[in-house]
Order: sequence, then structure tokens, then C-alpha cells
Amino acid sequence: MYDVIVIGAGPAGVSAALYAKRANLNVLVLYHGESQLEKANKIDNYYGFENGISGPDLYAAGIKQAKNLGVEVLDSEVTNIQMASQNSYMVSATNDDYEGHAVILATGNKKLRPSLKGLVEHEGKGVSYCAVCDGFFYRKKKVCVLGNKLYALEEAMHLANMAESVTILTNGMDDSEVKALLDEEKAKGGAAEKIQLNNQNLSEIKGEGKVEAVVFEDGSELATDGFFVALGSAGGADFAKKLGLTLEGDSIKTDEKMATNAPGVYSCGNVNGGLLQVCKAVYEGGVAGLSAVEYVRGIKK
Repeated sequence: MYDVIVIGAGPAGVSAALYAKRANLNVLVLYHGESQLEKANKIDNYYGFENGISGPDLYAAGIKQAKNLGVEVLDSEVTNIQMASQNSYMVSATNDDYEGHAVILATGNKKLRPSLKGLVEHEGKGVSYCAVCDGFFYRKKKVCVLGNKLYALEEAMHLANMAESVTILTNGMDDSEVKALLDEEKAKGGAAEKIQLNNQNLSEIKGEGKVEAVVFEDGSELATDGFFVALGSAGGADFAKKLGLTLEGDSIKTDEKMATNAPGVYSCGNVNGGLLQVCKAVYEGGVAGLSAVEYVRGIKK
């Protein structure tokens, strides 16, 4: 029996685990697969690193810090979460089942990675999954955004404030929603005028050492300096639905203590939506960890 089980080992999950462990609770962190942070080539806007730090380095340092403090950290894919008793939850993972009084969801807002030639090779070299994180590096340059929903338009609008031009690539998907929204934005004037739609089917991303162009199935090309993936998310919302948690879109709704509508279940970081930044994830993780401590001590009285 654990006091707190944290799902996810990114900035939010590790921060939650650190606060819970320092309160002398028995803490388990379960994680699996690539973190969004590991895809960040360089982070320049997080406190304390005068020359920046790579996403993989920051991610690895966080896990090491948790282990050094005595947090049990296991690489195991969580498949299900359900109530085990009035004051505990059963977390099923690929290697075992784990029971805990409190559960903290810090799974991240996992972006869908399309099967596209050249994508993986150019991650961190022109391929990005966060306009707020990397848009600064594409000032006065040409960029593309892959997606066909509101999220893609939001990324494009952010980039349009800096880039020379922005093309939303729908890759043959229905673009009626994003087209209507884009027309509304263009009617207002401003940066939206820089955004164009292209619904051709993609073939590959090409470039020598960095992204230089996207190639369509008909062989035509579009020159670009950056390729932003904005296809949506998966992960935390699935667990939320199983637990009956309140969702706003694919984001979990919490109060100011990061508490969900289920007793003993907390959520923090990108899975809650909003600003998808390390600073927010660390803050929310700290709040969730302290809230879980308060909850566990309350039921143990």
C-alpha cells in the first residue's frame, strides 16, 4: 500500500513526488514512453540555467533527483485506474498492480506523432510540438503547422506574431472547422493575415541537418524553416473518463489545490491544459503533492 501514486515522471509528476516524499509519505512514480520534455531540443526560458538546458537533460535530472530522495520510480505502462476501497485506488500497470490512498495524474498532454517520413529525424532540428516553446526561434521565417482543429489554429496564431508566414497543413483532413475559425480571425485583421491553409496530402519532411521543405504526394514542395505538430492529445483524458473525472475538452478540470472531483485524485501539468510550460508544470506538481499529503494525513487520523 502506497500513500501516493504518481502517474508520469515529467516536471509535474516529479515535483509532486518530491513534495509528498519530503512529507515522509510512501511514494511511487510510474511512467512509460517518451515525455514531451524529451522532445525539446533546448529550453531557454526556465529559471536557473544561464545557458539553457536540453529537454532530455532536464527530464533525466528530475527522475534522478526523485530517486536520490528515496522515491520509488518504475518504468511501467499504466493500463487502468479504479477505486479499490473507500480510501484507496488500484493502479494496474504492465508488470503489476499497485494500491495507493491518493493518485496524482501527471501524464502530460501527449501530442499525436504522425507517421511521416523525415519527422523523427528532424525533431529538434525544425520539427517542434510547441509553438510557445519554440516560436521565438522562427522570427521572420516561414513555418508550417500540421493539424485541422482549434489547437492547430491557436499554434498558428501564436507563430503568426513572429514568423514571416504560417501555413496550416491539414494533410487531406477535413478543414471546415479551422477554415471557418481562420476566416473569423482574418476578418479582424492583424497577424491572422499571414496564415494560409493547405489541404494537400503530405509525403515527407526534407532537409540537410534542418527542416527545409515539406513534400506533398504529387511531388510539389513548400519551402519552410519550421514544422509544428498540433494534432491533439491522448493519455490523461482516458484515465479521467474511467474515473469519472470532469473534463474540459481533453483537459482535466481541477480546483486551486489541483483536486479533481474524485476524492484523493489530483491532476497537474499539461494534462490540465493551459500554458504548456515547465514552470507551470512544476508549480502545479508542487500544489498537487502538498494537497495529496493533506488528504492522506486526513484519512489516516
